[in-house]
Amino acid sequence: MKKALFIVLKILLTAATLFASYYALIIIGMFLFWNGINHIIAYIGLIVVPSLLLPLIWLKKRKKFLIIWCICAAVYGAALGTNFGIIKYNKSITVNTSPNIDIHEYLPFDEDSKIVKTDSKTLKLTENLPRIDGAAALFPVYSAFVNAVYPNTTKLHDGIFEYNNTPDGYRLLAEKETDIFIGVYPSDEQRAYAEENQTTFEYTPIGTEAFVFFVHKDNPITNLTTEQIKDIYSGKITNWKDVGGKNEKIAAFQRNEGSGSQSMLKRFMGDTPITDAPTEMVNDLMAGIIEQVADYKSKTNSIGFSFRYYVEGIIKNPDIKMISIDGAAPTSENIRNGSYPMLTPIYAVTYKENQNGNVDKLLEWILSDEGQYIINETGYVGIKN
Repeated sequence: MKKALFIVLKILLTAATLFASYYALIIIGMFLFWNGINHIIAYIGLIVVPSLLLPLIWLKKRKKFLIIWCICAAVYGAALGTNFGIIKYNKSITVNTSPNIDIHEYLPFDEDSKIVKTDSKTLKLTENLPRIDGAAALFPVYSAFVNAVYPNTTKLHDGIFEYNNTPDGYRLLAEKETDIFIGVYPSDEQRAYAEENQTTFEYTPIGTEAFVFFVHKDNPITNLTTEQIKDIYSGKITNWKDVGGKNEKIAAFQRNEGSGSQSMLKRFMGDTPITDAPTEMVNDLMAGIIEQVADYKSKTNSIGFSFRYYVEGIIKNPDIKMISIDGAAPTSENIRNGSYPMLTPIYAVTYKENQNGNVDKLLEWILSDEGQYIINETGYVGIKN
């Protein structure tokens, strides 16, 4: 009887060991972000731990297995600790997932909203409202449009006033699920998708913005030439000392494919190929790329890109600084006079097949003094200034 109970106990201990090892694998994988070396370490844990513990449960002569188990446990623990230390050191790469913009600070018809608040005297839409969407950096602009022209019952994500950012925004416009998108020029892939859906994009310039590059505030670099930036993002220049900075390897961050700023980088680079960035240097969110450059491994070797108003008007991170390009700073004055070399139109993008007559009315209003006032007062440069 006692022997039978002892066997049952061993079986239960064996099952518990396997069960615990399995869930330890899942927890370790989640805790360590489940990539690269973490796969190897976690699987070692799943295979090695039971293989060392089971002999301790079933064999009578356990001493040598206990010694081996202690050695392996120490090595395994050291591997986990080292890997966790690396992740801790690189935390700025992985934790910056804050949203692009706190949209609740820029809602229409909200007393505390930060948008430019005007009430149009020339256009009031009450029916067949154009479904409007846009990029993160332009949310304060088109939210102000809604505030000025649409009924005060219009709410975010009500099918009329939407925020899906550039990749999803252009997808929905191509699928004719929205009527107007406020942002910069789409990528080749986004235009190709529109063609697949037999949608003909039409572009109405409504303002101008600067495409900017920024570095950590402690980086001594204050100016780069357009050729130097192309060399950095093509991988030809890899150390800051080659452009007059410190002897540090350049960490050149990028955005995800389809984002407005990544598409802008591609247009800027032209035929010059962009070097592949490591996964940790590609950020899906525009706010993320700014935060990463500000705090990448607590060093000053990073560089990133965005749009001027988004950097200085929305994010306002004190640990980064925008740099001059070809000797011209990205200021409103230099955008207006054209001396800053990296400018991009802001478009109201529609599609030719649209039968809603209020779309053209809204476009005309955006180009009017009232619409241009909102663009200029928000912090962009209108086409009428």
